[in-house]
Amino acid sequence: MRALVTVPKNGTKQEQRNVAGLPSFSSWIDNFFDTDLETGLLSNFNHGLTLPAVNIKEDNDNYNLELAVPGMNKEDFNLELDNEILSIGVEKQTEDKIDNENYTRREFGYSSFKRTFTLPDTVDTEKINAKYENGILNIHIPKREEAKRKPAKRIDVS
Repeated sequence: MRALVTVPKNGTKQEQRNVAGLPSFSSWIDNFFDTDLETGLLSNFNHGLTLPAVNIKEDNDNYNLELAVPGMNKEDFNLELDNEILSIGVEKQTEDKIDNENYTRREFGYSSFKRTFTLPDTVDTEKINAKYENGILNIHIPKREEAKRKPAKRIDVS
């Protein structure tokens, strides 16, 4: 039986090294920009969303996914099931404009992410449902009846 598997959307980040064991120039640049640079220059840019943290729980009857995505509305989510691939995405644009006597300030932002999961063939895709509450997206993925684990049974020896 296959387990629920995360499928990277934009490829996986792999550390590149040259023959001498030092990081390559491209990985050095990637690492430089991956650090928390909260300088005046970078703090003025919209950070958007990073990939949200995901908890995956399995019990005898279901898989449950929990994604931490605060500040969204349920209408912001796009959940799609294509064959056995579950895609969860958000694309959100915001714009604030303040007009005052002496100045105009206009700020805008764009946030997005997409996570995909390969579902095992043991799930009942017709009964998948999702609920967004208190910044957590909960996705309930029930297993098919024949995939549910049966309780232990004692076999008598004759």
